[in-house]
Amino acid sequence: MTAPFVLHTRARFGFADAARSSDDPRVRRITQRLCGEVARELFAARDAGGGEQQQMVILARALGHAYFRDGGRRAHGLGIAFTDVEFADFSIG
Repeated sequence: MTAPFVLHTRARFGFADAARSSDDPRVRRITQRLCGEVARELFAARDAGGGEQQQMVILARALGHAYFRDGGRRAHGLGIAFTDVEFADFSIG
């Protein structure tokens, strides 16, 4: 099992659901603990030759679930756009 890790990022986030999308994506600084499965997916994508775009999709999905949808407790069906990344740092813990 891969250990959880913490993602520290500053990027532009937009939102979309089945009915509408965000007209005003905005820059947010987020520190979020993510499960080890996300790390496993990131390494697998890298090892398979996946580029930065594929890794951003993985991180957007993980942040959407953990941060914006509160682990699946709210905002069901909300999609996250994760763009204009200023930085993304990772730490264990």
